[in-house]
Amino acid sequence: MATDRIILGIDPGTNIMGYGIIACQGKTFRVLALGVLKLGRIEAHGGKLKKIFERTQGLIDEFHADELAIEAPFFGKNVQSMLKLGRAQGVAIAAALHRRIEYYEYSPRKIKQSITGRGEASKEQVAAMLGHMMPLPDVPETLDATDGLAVAVCHALQGFTMEKQRYGGWDSFLKNNPGRLK
Repeated sequence: MATDRIILGIDPGTNIMGYGIIACQGKTFRVLALGVLKLGRIEAHGGKLKKIFERTQGLIDEFHADELAIEAPFFGKNVQSMLKLGRAQGVAIAAALHRRIEYYEYSPRKIKQSITGRGEASKEQVAAMLGHMMPLPDVPETLDATDGLAVAVCHALQGFTMEKQRYGGWDSFLKNNPGRLK
């Protein structure tokens, strides 16, 4: 299968970061990688962020990812947990920007709805539907891996359902808004 684009999907986390990488040709997707980055044994939050940055860049480089799709933080009751999650997401985004690839954010509800048709679907339902959509290389160790894959597939499906908003720094802004620079 010739590849139109390669998408890295990330489910950010400070204990476990899930990721999935797909190759897309039209509406056909093939899983290139599926896994997790375990961060629980790293005590310092800064050390976890460093690992997230390095692993994200490593995945981009190894698979020549064209785009990053990432789950956006959602509302939570624990403010400290939300701040840490936001930092984890920001570090993964920074890694993509450092490699000059665009990134896209999706809410958990949007991801679940794209995969299962229901925004309230469980992680298990999302994983099962992904297994019906495409062959998965192995049964993932945790559902965080299929969550990362779901983000990538959600992003791929957006090109067929609606115009997507791009984030990618000044280069992207100027390309998308040529009349704004005088």
